[in-house]
Amino acid sequence: MTFLSTPERRLTAAAGLIPVAVAVNIGVGEIVARLQIPLYLDSVGTVLVAALAGPWVGLITGVLSNLAWGLLLRPTAAPFAITAAVIGLLSGFLAARGLFSAWWKALLGGLFTGLVSALVSAPIAAYVFGGVTGGGYDLIVALLLAAGRNLIEAVLTQSIITDLVDKAITFLLVWAVLKNLPTRYFERFR
Repeated sequence: MTFLSTPERRLTAAAGLIPVAVAVNIGVGEIVARLQIPLYLDSVGTVLVAALAGPWVGLITGVLSNLAWGLLLRPTAAPFAITAAVIGLLSGFLAARGLFSAWWKALLGGLFTGLVSALVSAPIAAYVFGGVTGGGYDLIVALLLAAGRNLIEAVLTQSIITDLVDKAITFLLVWAVLKNLPTRYFERFR
């Protein structure tokens, strides 16, 4: 009987997580979008995988999630694969530096990641979709446009507001999951 070496075991464990995380991202993201909640919550799986398996696996998970979601249910999701890649990469790098060791660190990491993802996604939303992507946050863009903001200002303001809250919630959820996983589970990824 042959046993997988440590790197092979880590790769196998990471590969097994990716489809589950993609399903979580699409499922939760689609529910939130259909309920028109002004959040996304479509990166919980990406952040969890990045925290467990590293930034590159997080990047792959984010990209696959948005591309699959865009092909299957929500075409507006596909162009945001770039944002999902950045979220996965950044989450993995922050996790490697102990971000998920305390709830307040996870919160700060979520706020930082939210700001970065807002800066990446706002131009996509503004220039590809004219600021309207079909989520509950479109009302915020409409209100800002009605108040006299130009399109990029309105979309960037909306993105900053919603992404900060969204990623703070996402990172706190992932922190709670990680805190409750058995210690032996982490051995698969070390």
